[in-house]
Amino acid sequence: MNLDKKDHQIIMHLQENARYAVSQLASDISLSDTPCLRRIKKLESTGVISGYHAAINPKSVGLNVLVYAFVRLSQNSVAAANTFEMQANKFDHILECSVISGSYDYLLKIVATDLESYEHFVKFNLGSIDCIANIESTVVLKQTFSKKRLPL
Repeated sequence: MNLDKKDHQIIMHLQENARYAVSQLASDISLSDTPCLRRIKKLESTGVISGYHAAINPKSVGLNVLVYAFVRLSQNSVAAANTFEMQANKFDHILECSVISGSYDYLLKIVATDLESYEHFVKFNLGSIDCIANIESTVVLKQTFSKKRLPL
């Protein structure tokens, strides 16, 4: 989809505040309400806007540990990849799963309440996926920033 200047303005405003009132957004980008809403609906229907959510501070809900886990599968096959991805997607503690290049196959972003609960998760949940050959974890000591906005 080709995005014009107004589409970019809408996206930038909604990335900053997804609860932006259409009337205020329309006013801020010099459109009337109906064309602005029409553009938002088109951005949603074409998948440019894939959803809306509340950004929750993990520590405020007891998720004090952030870990990046590198996963190598036991075999390089479509079946193993599909099995791993389906199983990994079932675990709420895994926030992101990315296929990567290099000596590992996947990079997982995982949250846990503490290191002991992360160890339990690896041993009894993630480690129970048969097609995993190796897991290497990197614990985040301090997250200096995390951006949600895309640079448009």
